[in-house]
Amino acid sequence: MTDSRRDQPPPAPEPLPIPVVDNHCHLDIGRDGPAAALADQISAATRVGVDRLVQIGCDLDSARWTVGILDEHPALLGGVAIHPNEAPGHHAQGELDEALTEIESLAAHPRVRVIGESGLDYYRTGPEGVDAQHESFRAHIEIARRTGLALQIHDRDAHEDVLRILAEQDSPERVVLHCFSGDMDMARECVRRGYYLSFAGTVTFKNARSLRDALAVTPLDHLLVETDAPYLTPSPHRGQINAPYLIPHTVRAMAETLNVAVPTLCEALSANSEQVYGPW
Repeated sequence: MTDSRRDQPPPAPEPLPIPVVDNHCHLDIGRDGPAAALADQISAATRVGVDRLVQIGCDLDSARWTVGILDEHPALLGGVAIHPNEAPGHHAQGELDEALTEIESLAAHPRVRVIGESGLDYYRTGPEGVDAQHESFRAHIEIARRTGLALQIHDRDAHEDVLRILAEQDSPERVVLHCFSGDMDMARECVRRGYYLSFAGTVTFKNARSLRDALAVTPLDHLLVETDAPYLTPSPHRGQINAPYLIPHTVRAMAETLNVAVPTLCEALSANSEQVYGPW
């Protein structure tokens, strides 16, 4: 017997007292079917105090779609990249350079403020794809430097290589570790380098003690929050479809871990987002 709740959108949480930014979401992706209407997703988020969003396009089709909708929706800024799991396929076809050239061209849109998500993923891509991921990651770092845009990092089971390559390539001024998944030592090292750590619904999971420990040692001025919607739905709705309007659950869990008032954290998250991405 299936759990019918999985396919149902969770109820809206109590609105946040001060608006924040969902700094990483995929509004074009549906999990078990087509994505909800874009205007509806933005409206639902705004009603609970998530009034600005960063839409991430992480393959060519999604990046093109992202650029195409930015001028219509003032609540959105955009990010474009070739996801690390997409890079080996482009490389095998001899099309990685061409794809990267298009990403840099799309990044010229004034409402694109992010190169990302790029990085390394050793969970879904095996050893045969590592060289292509490294090549793509280094190229994205250089695009971020040339364009002056923030760089959003995808890091799954690749902490050491992500930090090493960022150091070797002379990382851009603003670096965001999207859906941070490291431990306290990695959090401290990222802060030392001036990076921002973005926490997703995973920080609310019961088994995520090490992630909350990493959050606890991260200063307020290095923090961001995200959904990674439609994935990584926060507790108490883990397993259901995620969307930007659910971010208040994550914000409140973060505030509890940090032992700060929710309005204080909201102010920091909003200010940090505009520091990284500029005004909406």
